[in-house]
Amino acid sequence: MEQKKRIWVAVGVIENERGDIFIAKRSSDRHQGDRWEFPGGKVEAGEDLLAALDRELWEEIGIRVEDCAPFMELHHDYPEKQVLLDIWKVTRFRGEPFGKEGQECRWVPLAELAEYQFPDANGPIVARLQGAARG
Repeated sequence: MEQKKRIWVAVGVIENERGDIFIAKRSSDRHQGDRWEFPGGKVEAGEDLLAALDRELWEEIGIRVEDCAPFMELHHDYPEKQVLLDIWKVTRFRGEPFGKEGQECRWVPLAELAEYQFPDANGPIVARLQGAARG
């Protein structure tokens, strides 16, 4: 049986001063398309994780990370690929996020996150964010 390559992904859970979370909609032609996601992307070979997070957030939504902290790490196996999500809570950034690639984006109150359909691998992120909010 062929071993699938695990894709290392830097993910930003971006929070504003009101505690809302920024999410973006995946294009329909991508894996898990038309679902909402926390912005981020692949860490390139030899690239520093935080440099990758900053680069991906700049390329996708036009912000520069100024302060972030590790939030959680997830391994998820889809039938067609495996991902390692390195998730960071971004609490300070420069710029106002928007869909640089034309994707739909929005700020969502924490309590409403579960109303959005996320890729399967993102479920535990939503659960942990909402669990942390309840204390």
